[in-house]
Amino acid sequence: MSPRRSVLAGAVTWVAAVLAGALGAGVLAGCSATSDDRPHVMVTTNILGDVVTEIVGDDARVTTLMKPNADPHSFEISAREAAELREADLVVSNGLGLEEGLQQHLDRASEAGAPTFAAGDHIDVLSYTEGEADGAPDPHFWTDPAQMIAVVDALAPVLAGIDGVDPAVVEEQAASYGSELVELDEEMAGSFATIPAERRSLVTNHHVFGYLAQRFDFRLVGAVIPGGTTLASPSAADLDDLAAAIEAAGVSTIFAESSQPDQLVQVLADEVGLDVEVVELFTESLTAEGEGAATYLDLQRANTERITNGLS
Repeated sequence: MSPRRSVLAGAVTWVAAVLAGALGAGVLAGCSATSDDRPHVMVTTNILGDVVTEIVGDDARVTTLMKPNADPHSFEISAREAAELREADLVVSNGLGLEEGLQQHLDRASEAGAPTFAAGDHIDVLSYTEGEADGAPDPHFWTDPAQMIAVVDALAPVLAGIDGVDPAVVEEQAASYGSELVELDEEMAGSFATIPAERRSLVTNHHVFGYLAQRFDFRLVGAVIPGGTTLASPSAADLDDLAAAIEAAGVSTIFAESSQPDQLVQVLADEVGLDVEVVELFTESLTAEGEGAATYLDLQRANTERITNGLS
């Protein structure tokens, strides 16, 4: 063999060895990624995903389907995730019509025999009282920490009953997290108490504060998007009616949600002739780390501070 062919043959052999090693490593990495033999709990929204993780800790593998800063009304999942739902040891959802883009997958998972837990089955459900959603259940219960406490109380024994989960660990962590929620509720009540009664009027993108309003004595003036979903859109007449209600109530601040653009709120503030401030809240989704609301507790505390400052 010529020196040139020898060099080429050696190079080909070396490349083949490198590729084989890489493929082998990939196979091993793939195996290790799926070799987690802990029970698998799949959760729809990232707010509930955070709560589930706080309760079950490392005793289960928790998969949260909704990405940070997503809209719970419209986010979608992959075919692989949909298949995994049907094999999960427990599927945790909000229920009450919140996960509009996932409902077919949740139904199929239930039909396939996957154990399910819908948080909305364990709270005191409020109904919308205006617009096209009038009479429909309001799924935004998490704005009231007392409702989240009820969810934790109901969810903990379900998680503890999963084969492979240590009930003692779940009981201890649920009690600890429950205490944090009680503390949060007290903090929110104390902060909101500093807002004068005549200024406790809320306006946001869509109707998301029903539970918070009932728990902490706020008045819901209205929402830019009528109804309980971000998938609707307001008419010019809707905006005119809301502008009149805002002026009559003397509202100085309206709130835009971080999970969706605030253009409509800006239109209301700028083009309808209202002199109001627009403040962003983290109402329907957690954020990534370092963005202000990476956990449910962070979200509630950030919103409490912004609402209090905006209305005081």
